Amino acid sequence: MTTLIWFLIIFGTIVIVHEFGHYFFARRSGILVREFSIGMGPKLYSHRSGSTAYSLRLLPLGGYVRMAGWQDEEADVRPGMNVSLISGADGKVTRINTSDKLMLEGGIPVQVDKADLVDDLVIRGYEAGNEDELKTYFVDHDATVIEKDGTEVQIAPRDVQFQSVSIWRRILVNFAGPMNNFLLAFIAFFLLALGMGVPSTSNTVGVVTHDSAAQVAGLKSGDKIQRVDGTKTTSFNAVAKAVNSAGNRQITLTVQRGSQTKQMQVKPRSGLIGIRSSIDRGLGTAAKYAVTEPWVMTRQILHALKSLVFGGFSLNKLAGPVGIYQMTNQATTGGLFTIIWFMASLSINLGIMNLLPIPMLDGGKIVLNFIEMIRRKPLAPEHEGAVMLVGAALVFALMIAVTINDILRIF
Repeated sequence: MTTLIWFLIIFGTIVIVHEFGHYFFARRSGILVREFSIGMGPKLYSHRSGSTAYSLRLLPLGGYVRMAGWQDEEADVRPGMNVSLISGADGKVTRINTSDKLMLEGGIPVQVDKADLVDDLVIRGYEAGNEDELKTYFVDHDATVIEKDGTEVQIAPRDVQFQSVSIWRRILVNFAGPMNNFLLAFIAFFLLALGMGVPSTSNTVGVVTHDSAAQVAGLKSGDKIQRVDGTKTTSFNAVAKAVNSAGNRQITLTVQRGSQTKQMQVKPRSGLIGIRSSIDRGLGTAAKYAVTEPWVMTRQILHALKSLVFGGFSLNKLAGPVGIYQMTNQATTGGLFTIIWFMASLSINLGIMNLLPIPMLDGGKIVLNFIEMIRRKPLAPEHEGAVMLVGAALVFALMIAVTINDILRIF
């Protein structure tokens, strides 16, 4: 149960941060965000605030920000549908109910003949089953639609649609999700560095292990090892390298202790003398660690992707939700700091994976944005839809395959 709770917290945090990036920059760009959903599949809970419905869905495998103008956004109300309309004081329709799960008090039943909720903002239809009179209802710009599953979202007039903003704003909106994942990792590593500290790169001894060769020789915490057998050592790595190369041979350390400089004879044990570096918890060191650690991880992930593509594809090189759950279980045994480190590394992974140039992923959408920029016109909606459909099918098939492989590895 503990692992499940941490899995939901870690994965939920990463998804919320990712989707909030899309949400924030979409709103800043004037794009209507109709729904902010955590999870996929059937809706468990939904609350509408302002122009956005905030939803929690059954499957904790991701989330999405539903922006006006994407794919099927224009098909809220279709000919032949039976709807219920609520009008405001000015006579314009303010709520359109298409769901059987909710009844609107005072709603006018209408069978739709034609609906345009993008440009003309009108619904034409037959009221209360009277097929002798075709009526026209004008719709308010900020009217809402109650969808089949009961989710209430705002209609999407053309001026608030995704395609109506500049190409650079659309690129920023698409990039904002992965960008937030990198920002989350930066904050997590910064907090880790403040809490745990970062091993110093200086040549200062931090800890002397009990009954070690260093303790026998008289080394103390705070000593600076300036030379090993006459070789200058300005960093802890340089000290470790010089000591390790000596094997079990006795070495001479030149040590600065306060204002004094001493020579010490130390006999390593299998290339070790039993010292650890000092720990630095400064703000500058924490900020540096928060930048360098994600960069190191990014290089490792890119190298792994290169190996996956050019070194032979294998599902064993990938992990799906089941694999991530197992890794979460391992992380929980290491305590809070290990959990934060795991969340940060997972956030970087998600950010990079989402930037891959695969249709449906953020990277694929950005590629389409640049294609539009080069062509100076967008792809035809049916072509873009087909590309997204193929990308979605590939991603879904890969996720199923990876999940099955994760389960087989367990057993």
